[in-house]
Amino acid sequence: MALNVLAFTFGIMGNIISFIVFLAPVPTFVRICKKKSIEGFQSLPYVSALFSATLWIYYAMQKDGSGLLLITINAVGCFIETIYIVLFITYANKKARISTLKVLGLLNFLGFAAIILVCELLTKASNREKVLGGICVGFSVCVFAAPLSIMRVVIRTRSVEFMPFSLSLFLTLSAITWLFYGLAIKDFYVALPNIMGAFLGAVQMILYVIYKYYKAPKTDDTEKPKTVPDHSIDMVKLASTPVSGELTVHPQTHGGGDLEGQMEKKVANQIQT
Repeated sequence: MALNVLAFTFGIMGNIISFIVFLAPVPTFVRICKKKSIEGFQSLPYVSALFSATLWIYYAMQKDGSGLLLITINAVGCFIETIYIVLFITYANKKARISTLKVLGLLNFLGFAAIILVCELLTKASNREKVLGGICVGFSVCVFAAPLSIMRVVIRTRSVEFMPFSLSLFLTLSAITWLFYGLAIKDFYVALPNIMGAFLGAVQMILYVIYKYYKAPKTDDTEKPKTVPDHSIDMVKLASTPVSGELTVHPQTHGGGDLEGQMEKKVANQIQT
C-alpha cells in the first residue's frame, strides 16, 4: 500500500514538473510568431520530443494499469509538441519546412510504424514489454545525451548564455522524480534512463554556477612591478625632467672638461634645484 502511495505521489509530481518542461519553449515560439520567422532555430528537438512521447505512451499501454501516469503526461506532451511543430512549419522557409516534414515522416510515422509492427508481429505478449522498454531506454539515453554538446560550448566559451539555469533545474527535477517513480513501481526501463538524466542535469547546474560567476583574472594597471632598483627609477625620472638650459657637447680640448665632466655637473645642478 505504501509503495502504491509513493508511486502515485512521484507520478503526480513527475506530471507537473514535466508539464513545466514541455512549456519551456513557449518564449521561443512567441518570438517566432512575432517575427514570423524561425530565424536560426531547429525543429529536431520538437520532432524528437514528439517521437519520445508517442513511444512512451505505447510502452505504458503494455503495462497492466501501472502506466497510467506515463500515458497522461506523454499525451499532453504529444499535444504540445504537435503545436510547436505546426507553428515551426508555418513560419519556416521552404528549405526548413521540407527538412522538417522529411524528419517527421521518417521518424514519427515510418519509424514508429516499424516499431509497432516489430513488437506486434515478431514478439510475444510476454516479451513485448521488454523489447519495447529496451527501445525506449535506448532512445531516451540519446535524448539525455544531447545536452553534452551545449555543455561543451559552455566550457569552451565560458558563457552560460545558451544554457538557462531554470531549464536545467526542471530537467533535473523531472529526471529525479521519474527515477523514483520507476523504482516505486519496480520498472527498470523507466528508472534507468532517468539516472543518466539526473546526473547530466546536475552537471549542467554545476557548470552554470561555475561559469555564471567566472571572473577572468585582471591585472592592476596602477601597480607597476619594480624591475629596477629605486635609484635607477630616480635617474629615469631625472632624465625625463626638463632642465634649464641645454646640454652642449664641446669638443675635447687641452685645457677644457670632457663630456663626462659636463654630464656630472649638469646632474648635480638638477639635483640641487
